[in-house]
Amino acid sequence: MSITGNSTSNPYSSVSDLLSNVRNFKIIESLREGEQFANAYFSTETKIKIATMLSEFGCDYIELTNPAASPQSRDDCAAICKLGLKAKILTHTRCTLEDAKLACDCGVDGVDVVIGTSQFLREHSLGGKDMVAITKQAIEVIEYIKSRGCEVRFSSEDSFRSDLVDLLSIYRAVNNVGVGRVGVADTVGCASPRQVYDLVRTLRGCVSTDIEVHFHDDTGCAVANSFTALEAGATHVDTSVLGIGERNGICPLGALMARMMPTSRDYILSKYKLHQLKAIEDFVAEAVEINVPFNNPITGFCAFTHKAGIHAKAILNSPSTYEILKPEDFGLSRYVHFTSRLTGWNAIKSRVEQLGLDANSWPEDKIREVTAKIKQIADLKVMTLDETDALIRSFHLDLQKGHAQNGQNDESVEKAA
Repeated sequence: MSITGNSTSNPYSSVSDLLSNVRNFKIIESLREGEQFANAYFSTETKIKIATMLSEFGCDYIELTNPAASPQSRDDCAAICKLGLKAKILTHTRCTLEDAKLACDCGVDGVDVVIGTSQFLREHSLGGKDMVAITKQAIEVIEYIKSRGCEVRFSSEDSFRSDLVDLLSIYRAVNNVGVGRVGVADTVGCASPRQVYDLVRTLRGCVSTDIEVHFHDDTGCAVANSFTALEAGATHVDTSVLGIGERNGICPLGALMARMMPTSRDYILSKYKLHQLKAIEDFVAEAVEINVPFNNPITGFCAFTHKAGIHAKAILNSPSTYEILKPEDFGLSRYVHFTSRLTGWNAIKSRVEQLGLDANSWPEDKIREVTAKIKQIADLKVMTLDETDALIRSFHLDLQKGHAQNGQNDESVEKAA
């Protein structure tokens, strides 16, 4: 494709693929995973607030902690189910009839059941169960949940360290009894995007039901893996606010929004209230006593900050030169950094205009002169915003005095004539 082609085309959009769901997917926001974050302690009121915000944001599902975890977890699950939120309420349980019955009794819309399938988990967590016994147990639980009128998802645990034949066999079995979704879980965060694509693409050819994916971020691939899974045919992605969860957490909601915008902008804007994202992240960050990371996609304080002179010049002329995301889509604004040794005269001229000092009255040589002065000082020390503005204002005052003096001199010449 020619780089001089239609300027409205998007070079970052995915190649057309009939199995790809990058423009048609659902988000399962896991409040359950978030509660597993080391710092997390969510009161009932906090859970209700977060669930309400996520529903209003546009999340399709909200997944809650297993009601069997504690009496308070059961009460919280029942309370949130009674709120009448737009989002469907799920809970995440072990693959047992006892857990399934308790979950359904809470009034959830669906139950997400999970059981270990890797040799590690079968040996050390399930007492040496073989895949025949696991499959029989899964079918029994799925049929019970369906009989209660709830959606049901069956997920293997530690999918990417499980035997492929075992995985496909159990997925086929649950697909044949009418499970609503099958889940693929990178429980330890070991998968690479290529592995994800291969497994999900293979699975897509083996089952007719929806495919949910759950990626942990231990090796930094959770967002890339989630996107790749959608390309391969997955339909649902698990996320959590700021990615918080067990260990390093899972795919962050905001980061997934950032990844999807270049390829699925119209779909995202039509479905999710992106202006609410920062408020949600700020609330959760405060609740778990952490700061939003400086480099957090979209809402990190540096996300739309431009510092280098060559960047600033281009951004001021056309923001798309150095921004793939538009801050205004998220209710945010960009910031052109102008107080460092790296600043350029275009950034300083823009600041003159922002200060209401009539940049048109400044000759270009004066803009360049004050820029050089700022660079000179910034080579020696960190300049604050106030110091830089004061220097600009000082130059402007001198410039005004010069104009006034020139005017007086002209008047004197006229009188003398």
